[in-house]
Amino acid sequence: MPEIANFKLDFVKEEHHLMLPTVTSIKLTQDLYDVLFQYLVSEEQEVLLKRFIEMMEGHIKSKARAPFSRPLADLEFLDEGLQELRMLNWMEVPVAVFRLVLDENSAAEDYDAAVEGIMDLLERIAVFSRPDNSDLIWIYPYLMVR
Repeated sequence: MPEIANFKLDFVKEEHHLMLPTVTSIKLTQDLYDVLFQYLVSEEQEVLLKRFIEMMEGHIKSKARAPFSRPLADLEFLDEGLQELRMLNWMEVPVAVFRLVLDENSAAEDYDAAVEGIMDLLERIAVFSRPDNSDLIWIYPYLMVR
């Protein structure tokens, strides 16, 4: 097993997410677009909805262990569509947001390998995801996602 780089997780905040039901399909996400489209009133909202659906489809295709969720604040553009998601069994869950901080001694060229080793370690002990491969980590409540 490769050596894990020294790191720490800095707690950033807790935020509320809407989480996709665990049993779903690509077909369902395409239908979801049609359902939510009726709540949009601007081209900007339509762009945001298309991006949201693309992220969801990508997540489903990846067969990730972590659930798909988005912060409620990022979904406010849906307005009444948020209620529609809740009626489709999307759950509101508290998600702990941490920032991954590598030891200053980690070389820049080793960064990707170091992060990969850390992600492997974290995957064995927690249910989490990395939004957009950033330095943030969303850790989900164990009882809600096991």
